[in-house]
Amino acid sequence: MSKFMEDDQDVNDEIQNFIKVWFYAILSLVYCYYVVSKLIPKGVLRLIFLLPVFYLFTVLPLSLNSLHLGVTSVFFLTWVGNFKLFLSAFNLGPLCAPCAVAHPPDRVCSSSSSSTDPSKSILLFLCLHCLPIRLKPNTSTTLPKTKECYPYATIGLQVLILSGLIRIYDYREVLHPNVILVFYYLHIYIGAEIALAIGGALGGIILGQELEPPFDKPYLSSSLQEFWGRRWNLMVTGILRSTVYDPVCRFFTPVAGKVWAQLLGVFLAFVVSGVVHEAVFYYLTRAHPTWEVTWFFVLHGMCTIIEVVIKKWLNTSRSSKWVLNRWVSRIMTVGFVIVTGIWLFTPQLIRNGVDTKVLHEYRIFGEFVTKKFHKFLHYVNHQLN
Repeated sequence: MSKFMEDDQDVNDEIQNFIKVWFYAILSLVYCYYVVSKLIPKGVLRLIFLLPVFYLFTVLPLSLNSLHLGVTSVFFLTWVGNFKLFLSAFNLGPLCAPCAVAHPPDRVCSSSSSSTDPSKSILLFLCLHCLPIRLKPNTSTTLPKTKECYPYATIGLQVLILSGLIRIYDYREVLHPNVILVFYYLHIYIGAEIALAIGGALGGIILGQELEPPFDKPYLSSSLQEFWGRRWNLMVTGILRSTVYDPVCRFFTPVAGKVWAQLLGVFLAFVVSGVVHEAVFYYLTRAHPTWEVTWFFVLHGMCTIIEVVIKKWLNTSRSSKWVLNRWVSRIMTVGFVIVTGIWLFTPQLIRNGVDTKVLHEYRIFGEFVTKKFHKFLHYVNHQLN
């Protein structure tokens, strides 16, 4: 496990490392935009020219010790970033959007394409890569001034809930361990939604375009298919659809038929997601993988397939008129996600002390910000007097 930050100097060093990581990442993306995407034809050759960037995006987060700064960099660069770049090597995915803005929808991004406004195109390219955003299809390019890019009140409410959870952790000794595990799982969800929401709000402000929300109230899901496919972390869902599900369906449909190809595509998307999550956990713990997280996604992939098959059978069965109450199905779905998450998702984090380090970082960063704020007030007061 990476070391704990103990004082202001450690925090300063970590912030400097974080800035360096993203400085090199942005330089790499500038290379991708001006050299690779414009001069190298799509296909294997472009993929080869992207290999150094794949390597950088994989090793750069290893220089960070902070869990919060580290997991943010791992998610945006090592996971989502590398997947987006892989798609762009074949003119697929969101990183071709700058060209799509400048050209009609039926044209794809190519080495010969150029935007009518290069400054806006490179900005859009960087935002699509560095921020958890997806442009909303079939909407006007410019967002009306009266329309918000993201419900900021929701972010504020989630921050308040997260603050309450952190305070509850002070009483861990008197709470049942299973209750604490539920709170940990809720913490992971709220923390992820806050991080992606802030990134989405920032992207909306910079680009002035309407964006799709990163989540769509996953706690209202009435099935696993709805939870993973239409409500949870929609950006990652779209990337897995483009990198895993669609290619599997195209390859296996002529061989096994459409239905079996779709089921295989769903399962392999879950497997890939599990392996990537396992890699993210390595960055968090710096410990050998136990594959518990991978099995979590394998289990959910199998259960989702079973669910889809049963629903298809019920829909085609003439004698079946039975429909499960929507609220009951919601409770069962969310309950299944929480129970299996507590069983397979959180143990590796607790075993490696990630929960303790998270709370430690909250305290260290809180003290750091408080000291800086007091110094700022002292400086202002000194200047006024």
